[in-house]
Amino acid sequence: MSDLSSNREQWNSRLGFILAAMGSAVGLGNIWRFSYVTGDNGGAAFLLIYVLCILLIGIPILMAEFTIGRRSQSDVVGAFTKLAPGKPWVVAGIMGVASAFIILSFYAVVAGWSVFYFVQYLIGNLNTAPDDGGYYGFFVGFISNSVQPLFWQFLFMAMTVGVVFVGIKKGIEKANKILMPLLAILVIVLAGYSFTLGGTQEALRFLFSPDWSALLDPKVYLAALGQAFFSLSLGMGALITYGSYLKKEHKLPGAAVSVAGLDTLFAIIAGLMIFPAVFAFGIDPSSGAGLAFITLPGIFGEIAFGQVYGLLFFFLLSAAALSSAVSLLEVAVAYFIRKFEWSRKKASLIIGGIIFLLGIPASLGNGVWSHISFFGQPDIIDSMDFIASNIFLPLGGMIIALFIGWGWKKADALNHSDFGDTFTGNAWIFVLRFVAPILILIVFIAGLV
Repeated sequence: MSDLSSNREQWNSRLGFILAAMGSAVGLGNIWRFSYVTGDNGGAAFLLIYVLCILLIGIPILMAEFTIGRRSQSDVVGAFTKLAPGKPWVVAGIMGVASAFIILSFYAVVAGWSVFYFVQYLIGNLNTAPDDGGYYGFFVGFISNSVQPLFWQFLFMAMTVGVVFVGIKKGIEKANKILMPLLAILVIVLAGYSFTLGGTQEALRFLFSPDWSALLDPKVYLAALGQAFFSLSLGMGALITYGSYLKKEHKLPGAAVSVAGLDTLFAIIAGLMIFPAVFAFGIDPSSGAGLAFITLPGIFGEIAFGQVYGLLFFFLLSAAALSSAVSLLEVAVAYFIRKFEWSRKKASLIIGGIIFLLGIPASLGNGVWSHISFFGQPDIIDSMDFIASNIFLPLGGMIIALFIGWGWKKADALNHSDFGDTFTGNAWIFVLRFVAPILILIVFIAGLV
């Protein structure tokens, strides 16, 4: 097998690749999802387990995905077909494509809400509490409407398709070179302002002083593992796909640590942006998914420069969502380009359209279809999130770990990962053979039970 496919697109630079991989990792998972999952699971105890999941499972699997992608120079299904022809490892690739369809279909719904809120702050509609039911009534009225959220979902998907449509260098890489530095500046500025609101001590205690009794609850471990996978985009094929556009001379270990470290730092700073405001105004940190769309607008309405804060916050949320959505769409688009020999433009438009249609039930699940749900979850979005984050992604990640650990020759894995036969390389193989699969399996089974 040749190292490079003859006419395959490539990243322009190593920095472009790192920023794109960060763009995949940094998204709603770090801001919207991280804040309410942390609140729901006890704050600091959850954060501790989350960081351990990143170190013990996240970084090794991240390295595995980059290695598989760069070596195969193919999409997530084609990667396993090339590296292990005729063997069942390809199921990880199939699950990756399926995850991209499922996650992006509901992700675009929530991202559409964020774009809608950004526009409402831009035109001044949310400067003060709406007359009819306040911020809660405004949010519920919007998401339960059968038509309005679909427009914003469509608009968000159109932006996502637009970036992927243009290509790797001019679309994905260029967009992330602008978005990622901008997001980093925004989240730091907003966190700094949040520190002036008076809830800083309680927020720091909540995030960094663990209640050790919370560690006795199995759901904390499942939530932390699910958040680690969702936040880092593990198990869904995005990092294999992005890795496949790498040149041989781009080294992987430093890139993997950079992406995981910066993604985790971004999530923690996002927590420092949200929780001081939450505690300053006596809000329950476990307010759930409505934290970003109900609680925070209420806070923005009470503080100086609240409209500017709200405008910047929802721009941050929307831009972060876009960078991740692009990577999810690219997983499916890359597969269909290879499988059916479609052009990038054709694949982007068709797959983007299908994902939009799949997301319609998720949107209507907050209104006319609110009585429908699965797996004991409250609504269709949570049901889809459960399938993806708690089943497909961990299982996909476990198969990827086992493939590198057992399905590939150890010497090949060490060589193509850039580790070589070193202590670090052998430790990486050991983690992928034993530690990561066992931990994922234990937490996965405990969560289902």
